[in-house]
Amino acid sequence: MGYLTATVQSLYTTLRESLRTPSTIEYPKVKRVRAPRIRASFALTRDAQGDENCIGCKKCEKVCPSEVIAVTMAKKPSPVTTKARGYATDFTLNLQACIVCELCVQVCPTDAIIMVKDQEKPGYEREDLTLTMDRLYRNGESKERWAWSNATILGEHQKPPEAPKPPAPAVAAAPAAAPAPVPAPEKKEGA
Repeated sequence: MGYLTATVQSLYTTLRESLRTPSTIEYPKVKRVRAPRIRASFALTRDAQGDENCIGCKKCEKVCPSEVIAVTMAKKPSPVTTKARGYATDFTLNLQACIVCELCVQVCPTDAIIMVKDQEKPGYEREDLTLTMDRLYRNGESKERWAWSNATILGEHQKPPEAPKPPAPAVAAAPAAAPAPVPAPEKKEGA
């Protein structure tokens, strides 16, 4: 008898679900509205003069738990200021194993690496999922695509709130003067 009721319940569930409106969408044709704080891919940025922000400090490479970032650094003069500074000569990010933890964005001292809202196009080969320096700079060209934060904003969010200062204590009376020390009696010889 238990088999019959279980069969009827499963048929009822199947019929009920088949009459519902489907919740799936056909992705390439119909695109869902994403959350405003979505983090989908990465980009490298340039400053207002067009100079690269990345100084090649390798902090992002060191903090990455998946070890998918490789940075090569060199010192050369800046084309804008002509002062010698560090540059990343090669910056590679492998999306195959990236867990999108955003730690690389949080540790960047110059806000050079950021997250963007648009996802990378699906790739059919492993090379398609490797973001080279050229692709990272192309991702950062349109500021409308930038995600909501960078290292500066994330650092401000992580600061503990300042505790309110306690009120100043009331002015106390001056302490009484300490008595002068009494000299020790001198010892007499032969006594």
